[in-house]
Amino acid sequence: MSRNIKAERNEAINTTLAEIRRINASQGINRASLADIAARVVELAAHTELFPSEDFPPPARGGPHTSTRYRLNAEDESGMALYLNSILPGKTTIPHNHDTWAVVVAIEGEELNRVYERTDDRHDPEHAALRLAREVAVKPGQPIAFLPDDIHSIHVFGEQPTRHFHLYGRALDKLTERVGFELETGRIVRYNATHMNQNARPAPV
Repeated sequence: MSRNIKAERNEAINTTLAEIRRINASQGINRASLADIAARVVELAAHTELFPSEDFPPPARGGPHTSTRYRLNAEDESGMALYLNSILPGKTTIPHNHDTWAVVVAIEGEELNRVYERTDDRHDPEHAALRLAREVAVKPGQPIAFLPDDIHSIHVFGEQPTRHFHLYGRALDKLTERVGFELETGRIVRYNATHMNQNARPAPV
């Protein structure tokens, strides 16, 4: 009997999100619960056969986009949004926050995350000073998680496109208060309006 990969994929996604909703309900969102949530998404990512590159291809090389974002779950009362991002090598972002909690987990490929701390006194709403605190290579089995005000940038090197899960407490299009930080000038910008990739697609059904 042939496998129904799409049905298995949807069942795995729904089971994982149900477990995450239970964690959120019992523990709330904090560093410890985010670690538990990340572990559940790592388990989902281990089922690589459910998320093949044929179903979730990156954008064409040389085109206007360096990444494609696929929404994997329907909107529900929890507000959570699970995406699969397929990113070409060379993709980078400026440092930014999320304005909600977030977990990033690799299915395939490696993405360098640079995590920053603010060192200014925050009196100026239009400028900030950042210090690089650490770097994390997100790859299969090595996730990263963020609270709403955490700041990071991403950098994809090498030759291989990535396929990574990005799970957010709220959908990206609802995060209108996200901010980005231009390292050269210190200027604070509205990240969704100025830098967010708009190349989004629904998951194949």
